[in-house]
Amino acid sequence: MIRRLLPLWILLALGLLLLLLHLALPHLVRNYLNDKMADMGDYQGHVEDVDLAWWRGAYRIEGLLIEKKDERVQAPLFKAPGIDIAISWNAILDHQEIVGEVAFEQPHLNFVDGGDSGNSQSGEGVDWRDQLEALVPITLNEIRVIDGQLSFRNFSSDPQVHVYASDIQATLYNLTNTDDADGTRTATFEGTGKLFDQAPIEASARFDPFTDWEDFEVDLRVTDVPLKQLNDFSRAYGNFDFAGGTGDLVLEVEAKDSQLDGYIKPLLRDVDVFDYEQDVENDDKGFLRGLWEAVVGAGQEVLQNQRKDQFATRVELSGTTKDTEVSPFQAFIAILRNGFVEAFTARFERAMGDDE
Repeated sequence: MIRRLLPLWILLALGLLLLLLHLALPHLVRNYLNDKMADMGDYQGHVEDVDLAWWRGAYRIEGLLIEKKDERVQAPLFKAPGIDIAISWNAILDHQEIVGEVAFEQPHLNFVDGGDSGNSQSGEGVDWRDQLEALVPITLNEIRVIDGQLSFRNFSSDPQVHVYASDIQATLYNLTNTDDADGTRTATFEGTGKLFDQAPIEASARFDPFTDWEDFEVDLRVTDVPLKQLNDFSRAYGNFDFAGGTGDLVLEVEAKDSQLDGYIKPLLRDVDVFDYEQDVENDDKGFLRGLWEAVVGAGQEVLQNQRKDQFATRVELSGTTKDTEVSPFQAFIAILRNGFVEAFTARFERAMGDDE
């Protein structure tokens, strides 16, 4: 009788052991992740919960928050209510490789210009590839963003600035360490979204995920932006605002051996910068502010394509991502920031072609 019952007791013991492991492992993984993210250079992170899905080789992270550690920034760098991490069964079946796929659900990434306060936030000070490897200890092949948001903020300017893209659906492919047939390693990014919840955005990129911003291509197109939505940005950085009009924006930039080449090209239609009732009779702005906007508006009228009632300019992007003072990523962001500010701060001295 004992011999007959022994296999049953072994099965029950194994079942109980697996149950205890299933109950304990999520807490162990959560504590491991929180320990790893407690000190990430200038940032710190925390997750609220971890759930396991054994039947599909996956686990789920809930309530991820990453914020600046020693500075008081009014928005976290990154937060995501849910992150699903799973093994790619297609890669196992097709290539006999164990690689992972990650889906970020409703992630929110905040870049902050701290201005004179110095409380800026760009993600510098952390090797995020190392941190991602801590979250996902297997080779990654695909990252998906579902209903994400990307924000640029300035809490110290007057007025405060919040430029954001929402409804971001994006995918990064081929994030492996396997070389292509020609010896290169090329990852690709494709994404769509909406600027200010309404203007369509299309973006794509090609890059080597294992180099430090030395070789890449980035393309971005935004259409039908209501220019009034940019008024906080233009007031804070250019001391003028838009009374009406719409705009498109095209960005193309590439880097070869860390040397940048590209452009930012805004196309503004039916632009109205100066409005007497809004800009002169508005006591909050003052006479000098209204006068400056009148000059900006007059400059735009002079260079405007009267036939098509639109204004265009082209700001060249050039420079290098190699800088002894800052990281390659920080150098790239600084060049982009300067280009955007130049494109939208009434520097209308650039020639405009009639065919624009």
